[in-house]
Amino acid sequence: MTRPPRGARGGAARYPASCWPSSAVRVMVAMVSSFPGRIPLTTRSREAIFGPLFHSRGEPMAKRPHVSTPLTRRKFLGLATVGAAAGTQELAFPAVVRAQEPIRIGQLIPFTGFLGAIGEYGKQGATLGVEELNEKGGVLGRKVELITEDEANPGVAVQKARKLIEKDRVVAIEGLVSSASCLAVGDEVQRAKVLMINAGANSDEIRSKRCHRYVFSTEGCNTQYVSAIGGWLIRERKISRWYFLTSDYAFGHDLLRVARNLLTANKGTEVGSDLAPTGTTDFSQYITKMKAAKPDLVFHNLAGADVTNFLKQYAEAGMTLEVAGGVIDSAYAWPVGESLRGHFPIIWWHELSTPQSQAWAARYIKRWGRPPDNQAYGDYVAVHAIAQAIEKAKSTDSAKLVQALEGHTLTGAMDGLKGRPLTFRAWDHQLLQPMYVVAARDKSKWRDKWDIFEIVSEVPPRAESLETIAIPKAESQCQLEPLA
Repeated sequence: MTRPPRGARGGAARYPASCWPSSAVRVMVAMVSSFPGRIPLTTRSREAIFGPLFHSRGEPMAKRPHVSTPLTRRKFLGLATVGAAAGTQELAFPAVVRAQEPIRIGQLIPFTGFLGAIGEYGKQGATLGVEELNEKGGVLGRKVELITEDEANPGVAVQKARKLIEKDRVVAIEGLVSSASCLAVGDEVQRAKVLMINAGANSDEIRSKRCHRYVFSTEGCNTQYVSAIGGWLIRERKISRWYFLTSDYAFGHDLLRVARNLLTANKGTEVGSDLAPTGTTDFSQYITKMKAAKPDLVFHNLAGADVTNFLKQYAEAGMTLEVAGGVIDSAYAWPVGESLRGHFPIIWWHELSTPQSQAWAARYIKRWGRPPDNQAYGDYVAVHAIAQAIEKAKSTDSAKLVQALEGHTLTGAMDGLKGRPLTFRAWDHQLLQPMYVVAARDKSKWRDKWDIFEIVSEVPPRAESLETIAIPKAESQCQLEPLA
C-alpha cells in the first residue's frame, strides 16, 4: 500500500489548495477510502486541504502551534463530498466563508460627558444608514454591520479604535465629535492604515497640519462654519464689535482663532474674550463682563451641554445684546426652548426643503419618533460615503477606499441631501458643502417643540462655489502622507 507524501514534521505534504482541480477531490477520496481508522490531521495538513485560515478582513491569522487533530475517514469523505457538491473548482472554503461575512463599520461617538447627549442621535443616523443599505441587498452583496463604541475622551477613543480595528476587524471607522479625540484617533488610523470618516469634529487642524491620508471629513470645519455665520453677520447685520466666549479645549481654541481672523479681515473690533472650562454650569461671571463691555455681538465658541447652559442663563439674565455662535448642534439648542435667541450656522436642519432631505427626515421620524439633528445627518452621510467607496473600489481594502473617495462626489440615493453636488477635496479630504444660517424662531410661531429655527440663508448661494467658505489651499498646512 502506498502512503501519501509526508511533510517534514509528519503531516501531509503542503500543496496549495488553489493548485488542486476538482478531479483531485475524487483522487483523494479514493486514497483516503483505502485507509482504515483515523488520519492525523495537523495544522499544516488542514491548511493543505482547506487553505489558510483568515480573519474577517481577509488577512492571514498569526501562525498557530503545530497541533494534531484526528479526523475520521467518514468526516473527511463528508467534507470532500460537500466541497464537490458545491461545484467548487478548489477546496477554497475560507474564501466562501469570507464572501458571506458582513462588512463591519465601526462608530466612535460620545455617550458620556458634556458631549454625551449628541451620541444617541449619531448612533441612530448611522443605524438608519446601515438599515437602508441592507434593505437594498447590502454592499457588494454582503450585509453591513455597525459596531458602536463610546469615544468618551481621547485616551479611551484611541483604545476603542484599536479594539474596532484589531478585534472587530472593521473596514472603516466613522463618527467622532470631540476634536481632541478625532485628532488622536486620526493618528491611530493612519498608523493602522484603516479608513476613517470624521462625522462630527470641527477643528481646522484635522484638515490642516494634522491631516492624514486615511482620514476624511463629512463634518464641516470651523472655517466653513465661521465663514458662513460671520460673513452673514457682517454683511447683513453690520455687526463689527464682538465679545468672545470660548470652550477651553482644542475645538474652542481653533474656532476662536478662525473667528478672530475673520473679524480682523473685515476691520472689526474685539472688545473682550473669555475661556470657559468644558462642563461649566454657571456662566454668570462671564455674562457680567459682557454687560460691562457693551459689544454689538456676543459670539460664543462653545460646544455640547455648555451651549444649552449658557444660552439659558443668557436669557434669564435679561441680556438683550445680539448673540451668535460659531457652531450649533440642534440637540443642544432644543433644550433651551423658548429662551433661545440669536443666529447660528448649522450643517443641516430637518426642515431643509430639498426632496431628498424631506424624505430622509420623514424616515428618521418614523423610525425613531423624533426629528434627526445635525449629528444624525453627519453619521448617516458618513456611512453612505463608506458604502459608495466600497462599491466604487469593488473592495474593502482601505488603500483602495482612500483612492475611491479622493475627489469623489456623493451620488445616487444619498447625494448629501442638499440638492447640489458635494465632493471630497482630494488634497485635504474635506467634503465641500453649504452651511445654513438659522435664526431662533419666536415660540408663537412654533408648530411643535422641535420647531425652534428657521433657515434665513444658504451659504454660499447656489450660484457661488462651495470653495468660497472652505480653507483655502494656500493657507492650509495639510501634507497628506503617501498611500503606501
